[in-house]
Amino acid sequence: MSIAKVGSMAGLRSVGLAYLLLSASGSSERAAERVTLVRQGQHVDISIGGRPFTTYVFDSAQAKPYLQPLRTADGVVVTRDFPAGNVVPDEHQRDRSLEPHQRPLYFAHGDINGFNFWAEEAFARFYGPQALPYGRTVFRRLMMPGGADAGILRAEFALEGAGAGAIGAETQEFVFSGDASTRTIDCAFTLTADHGPLKIGDTKEGTFAIRVAPELTAPAGQMINSRGGHGEPEIWGKQAEWVDYDGTIRGKAVGIAILDSPRNFRHPTYWHARAYGLFSVNPFGLRAFTGNEGNDGSYTIPLESSLTLRYRVVIHAGDVEQARIADAYRRYASALRQ
Repeated sequence: MSIAKVGSMAGLRSVGLAYLLLSASGSSERAAERVTLVRQGQHVDISIGGRPFTTYVFDSAQAKPYLQPLRTADGVVVTRDFPAGNVVPDEHQRDRSLEPHQRPLYFAHGDINGFNFWAEEAFARFYGPQALPYGRTVFRRLMMPGGADAGILRAEFALEGAGAGAIGAETQEFVFSGDASTRTIDCAFTLTADHGPLKIGDTKEGTFAIRVAPELTAPAGQMINSRGGHGEPEIWGKQAEWVDYDGTIRGKAVGIAILDSPRNFRHPTYWHARAYGLFSVNPFGLRAFTGNEGNDGSYTIPLESSLTLRYRVVIHAGDVEQARIADAYRRYASALRQ
């Protein structure tokens, strides 16, 4: 077991994420709470203010790493509670919108060099044959440097295609922070073409995603974006700077937002966000989203080059207006543009 607690800013600089803490997701007057990371085997437990927040799972038995669950500052779980590992509870076996490969928080894409990293072979019985062979995101190394009022985690993986071995590399970096009412995750995902070019295909099945709790889905919950769009018809396949789901869970008004970095490839991004609870950012699915065969959203990373995508996740009390998500995005974007 290893433990990482908050320390100096040197830890933040070591993973290149110091700038992410320049803008707090909550009000500047709120005191940041202490963050603790504890590794046990192939997972890391993250606590904020002495309370459990989430767990990072990088078990080689699963096809990709993920965070599960995500909690508010009050401990309310805002993500779906299954699958646990590769196990789907009996009561969910006939759920039409099950899609167990949609983990509570994960990064994956449905077509990288012709391999499907979005779906998982362990759950093939739920969604039938796939057009592409499966890929796996295979753990290589984990680092947990300290940070000022934040927990820092960096994990390195190999992208492996079925029967093809390693085709590329992926690095996942997270900065966890929080105060009395908000939890924030700053995420950076880097794909590196270290075994030849990496072609990221045009498909709706991607890319940075969260599967929210049923209480946040329509019609009980609401989904709104930065352009004033409400619900799936006005958000799915559309561009926006941010999207927020909110609703009531265990009698408490709560929500979760994803903010797209203004430094990102194809910002403002496209959203693969569904009323049933899939909450996904996808800058590559232009043809899939627009239905225009002339829009090719695929992108090739040249050999020895990389592509980094950055997002901020804000888990908040209240609805989108009470949490002032628009203001949170302006602070986030302003800091990144400095």
